[in-house]
Amino acid sequence: MKKFSALIFLLVLFFLLSINYRLLTIIHADEVEDLQKQINELNKAREQSVAATKPLEGQLDSLKRQLAQIQVSLTNLTFKIAQKEKDLDLRTEKLAEQQALLEQRVRSYYIRSFLTSPLIVILSSQNTGDLFRELFYRQAATKEDQRVISSVTGEVMDLLSQKEKLEKDKVSLASFQVQVDKNAQFLGGEIDKAKTYQSELTGKIAELSARQQAILAAKSGTFTTSVGDVPLADDPNAAPTFNPGFSPAFAAFSFGAYTHRNGMSQYGAKGRAQSGQSAEQILAAYYPGASLNKSFSVPATIEVSGFGTKAFEDEYMKRIYEMPNSFPKEALKAQAVAARTYAIRQGGTICPTESCQVYKDSNKGGAWEEAVNETKGWVLEGGSNAQYSSTTGGYLNNSGWDTKCGGRNCWTADAFEKIADSPWFYKGWYKDRGGNSCGKSHPWLSMEQVADILNARIVLDSGDSTDRVSPVDTSCWSGNPFSISEMRDKANQHGGAVTSISYTSVVYSDSGSTATVVFDTNKGRVEISGSKFKEAFNLRAPGYISIKSPLFNIEKK
Repeated sequence: MKKFSALIFLLVLFFLLSINYRLLTIIHADEVEDLQKQINELNKAREQSVAATKPLEGQLDSLKRQLAQIQVSLTNLTFKIAQKEKDLDLRTEKLAEQQALLEQRVRSYYIRSFLTSPLIVILSSQNTGDLFRELFYRQAATKEDQRVISSVTGEVMDLLSQKEKLEKDKVSLASFQVQVDKNAQFLGGEIDKAKTYQSELTGKIAELSARQQAILAAKSGTFTTSVGDVPLADDPNAAPTFNPGFSPAFAAFSFGAYTHRNGMSQYGAKGRAQSGQSAEQILAAYYPGASLNKSFSVPATIEVSGFGTKAFEDEYMKRIYEMPNSFPKEALKAQAVAARTYAIRQGGTICPTESCQVYKDSNKGGAWEEAVNETKGWVLEGGSNAQYSSTTGGYLNNSGWDTKCGGRNCWTADAFEKIADSPWFYKGWYKDRGGNSCGKSHPWLSMEQVADILNARIVLDSGDSTDRVSPVDTSCWSGNPFSISEMRDKANQHGGAVTSISYTSVVYSDSGSTATVVFDTNKGRVEISGSKFKEAFNLRAPGYISIKSPLFNIEKK
């Protein structure tokens, strides 16, 4: 009988399992699937990061946040599984108590299935009332047995299913944790590598920037110079009339030399003196806002670095070599006042080079000494500065256009520096300050070289591989510059390269600079701001070919 009841029990379980199988799902199945999806996405992101040649810390931060969210989900899921285990343990204890009841119910149900025959009841009943009462009782008992069997069996089956699912989820959870730990370990390493990479990249950028700034400084000129007391001969190869021997040919011509464009132009002072202006008029033109004090109490001495203490008027002033004796007397007198004012404003100590004022430990004599004596005690008071330089190209920061008409309308023909025949008024620069030319004999460039400079501007504006924008000729400049073809290919990646140029012109601003440089190219009309073109030109032009002034022109022949 026990074997039979056990068989019935198993049959009932199988019956109920077949009916209810599709309804039995664990409460957190969706969470498990969602976690797996996130894990898959995280793995994919990790693989992409590994494949990336330049991991970004922003991407890693995103992975870190995603990983933290997954870890929270895993923690919550672990808690839920633990709670589920407790619930199942309680249900198991209750089902153990019901197991005995179930066996009794199955046994009694089996027995009643034979004893509930209506014929047996009728034959055994004494009257009709007893008959119906007995039939009703036996049917009710049988139905209750069926209900209990179904309920307990369903509970047992659900318990077994839940335990099976729970074990699977615990295995999945352990697998998830391994993946999360793996990603966490990877992520920590990638963040360290990313920071190391960024640190190295920052160092390379800083190193590169310093090298590019050195190129710009060498080509643009970050120091000032003066006429000095040396013969100045113009270079015919640097003039616009020079024939480079090829066509089309392009050259950048600067208006002015190395200069800060503050205060007085020495060649401008010469041109003004040649045009009949006095020293007082020259000083008033170049130092607006300053007044000329002709009885200033000049210091008795001044400390000259490397030379010791010198008598201010009789030694120091007479040994300044800033303007040739051949210049007109009124220009020399204006120079004497500017030099005296500049020295006094240094506060008692001054350097002997053109960084301050050129000093030699012997009297210069001649017209210069006369100019010093004739302006003794003349000092400028007020105004923005007492600086000066050789040639500014016809424009100064504090006094504007240095022309006869006082504006741009008569520039360049009536610029005072042009009247004075300054060799630096309009010049194509292709040598450094020491006279080195890096193998170049003139400033003219081929169309391919100018197109290369325009392509360099495209690359600089794109921000892509700007570290390789430097002069091609590494014999004069270090680095790893793009070749002309590489620069062209790189520009093609950012909107299209310039390959031909048919026309060029410039637009000047009223503030004394080249506002825009215009080229007609294979891409159509290309307009670049003067400052951006100058930067690209000085970074990319071969050798020492360069633009010195913010005021420049591009010529084509």
